[in-house]
Amino acid sequence: MADIANKYAEGVSGKLYVDNQCIDCDLCRETAPANFTRHDDGGYSYVFKQPATPEEEVLCKEAMDGCPVEAIGNNGAG
Repeated sequence: MADIANKYAEGVSGKLYVDNQCIDCDLCRETAPANFTRHDDGGYSYVFKQPATPEEEVLCKEAMDGCPVEAIGNNGAG
C-alpha cells in the first residue's frame, strides 16, 4: 500500500500520488497518460496532473488498482 510519507516530490498536490515503491513498470503511464509521467533520471512515475474529468478519474483508479506494487495512493484530499 502506498505511503504518503514516501510520496515523490515531483508529484503535484492533490489526492493521488506515487510513492517510492514504484518499479517503473509503465502501467500507470499507459493507462492514464494524461495524469502520470516518468521521471527519466530517477526511473519512476509520478502524478503530473490530478484527474479533472470523470474519464480521467476512471483511468486513474484503473491504474491504481492495476499497480503491481501498490505504489499509487489516494489520500482523499481534493
